[in-house]
Amino acid sequence: MVLAFRAAGTGAPTLMLHGIGSSSLAFGHQLSALADELAMVAWDAPGYAASSDPDVLLDLDGYVDRAAALARDRFGDRPVHLVGVSWGGVLALRTAASHPELVRSLTVIGASLGSGVDAARAAAMRERSGELLRLGAAAFARQRGPRLLSPDADAALVEHVVATMAAAVRPPGYARAAEAMAAADLSADLGRITAPTLVLAGAEDRVTGPDRAREIAALVPGSALVLIPGAGHLANQERPALVDAWLRGFTRAADLLAAARTAADLHERKIP
Repeated sequence: MVLAFRAAGTGAPTLMLHGIGSSSLAFGHQLSALADELAMVAWDAPGYAASSDPDVLLDLDGYVDRAAALARDRFGDRPVHLVGVSWGGVLALRTAASHPELVRSLTVIGASLGSGVDAARAAAMRERSGELLRLGAAAFARQRGPRLLSPDADAALVEHVVATMAAAVRPPGYARAAEAMAAADLSADLGRITAPTLVLAGAEDRVTGPDRAREIAALVPGSALVLIPGAGHLANQERPALVDAWLRGFTRAADLLAAARTAADLHERKIP
């Protein structure tokens, strides 16, 4: 299958995973603003936008394996700064738990433990693929897109989010992603995450909300929680300057921490 992505910048390897109703276009601002120090790859998930439909039925770990393969293909054995929004955040959390050697730092935005933690949420997630088939991509995006932003979001941004969703989603890919999300429950996974972790959420998020972010932060050892004022679910698009600043500072700190640990390891090996 073809796995499409957008790439920009030089510096520290960074992999970006979009939400269930989006594409690599979700990271347009970051790909521009952070290109001076991050080598960023933002994928179109299997079955989305320019990527072909999955050639096999993918569960959550199937998506994780595809993301890990993309990181290794682009960056070799170098660990990445992993950034995930919403569904992409769920994938990123699972990646950090199951492939710790791959992740230098982890940032999730508007993420959750997965819809599988609650039967009603799981059922609602599974119903979405039927809505897409019934309405078509354009009407589906028009119905769902505005809710991903705060009530006072700029009209041009609302139109951009709607247009991105309409162009990105197709029934086969969306149905498989929705099923993976509906089955996901990361409650038992997050305690295994060892990478420095930043949990971001829009203070006005109407989809997952700050409460879901607090659940994640409580389970990931040593994680930091930040609420972005004036932002809804897609905080990196609605308040990009704030999110960019957090990403820049956090990835720098993670790189410094990794360098300090490497130096300490080398020093210990030299001590007889």
